[in-house]
Amino acid sequence: MSQRAMKYLNDNRIIYRKYSEDQPTKKYKWGWYYEEGTYGYYSLFNSKAKINTKRSLKWHLLTLWWLNPNIDFEKFKQLAIHVCSKPNGFVTFNVSEMLFNSVVNDVYNQDLEEPPKNKLRKIVFKDGCGLSVNEKLKIVGSIIGRSTKVNEEAIYQCMLNLHDDGDKITISRLAGLLNCSGRTIHRNMSQQLKKEKDLLNIENEKI
Repeated sequence: MSQRAMKYLNDNRIIYRKYSEDQPTKKYKWGWYYEEGTYGYYSLFNSKAKINTKRSLKWHLLTLWWLNPNIDFEKFKQLAIHVCSKPNGFVTFNVSEMLFNSVVNDVYNQDLEEPPKNKLRKIVFKDGCGLSVNEKLKIVGSIIGRSTKVNEEAIYQCMLNLHDDGDKITISRLAGLLNCSGRTIHRNMSQQLKKEKDLLNIENEKI
């Protein structure tokens, strides 16, 4: 599948990444650590996973509009056309005209008094921090493993970072990051978290 055509977004100064405005627990050269987590970090199109459902498409367009509040309807529609065009590499399916019009109108007519629902993050890396995938994962494992007992929250944070880097999420990989046994990971994963693990892996398979 083709690489994403990001030039259009960059040339038109479309904002698609935003660091959290929440106060971090600790700052590092590579980024920030939030003990209670933050919902304020948005980083669209940063992972290898692409848009493969109507729900995901709506969330991406909703977030783009929230990050670019001054964009008018025509410019937003042109942005949506670019994102929804399969050859541009953002979506994995053909977006019909009916679906496109429904999603675009629904998104643009929302007031957005609250930011779009987002994943809770405890660790946020700066763009261009210079760390390799393995170095990032070691940081995630050491900080969360040291400050948090192995529970669903810690497991979920490691899952998100593996997903962002396009790596398959496995029990053994999670156990290695959190310095525990595979049995401990299994024991602390609810059915909902197991389903999320499968969904994240499916997203990364469709690239």
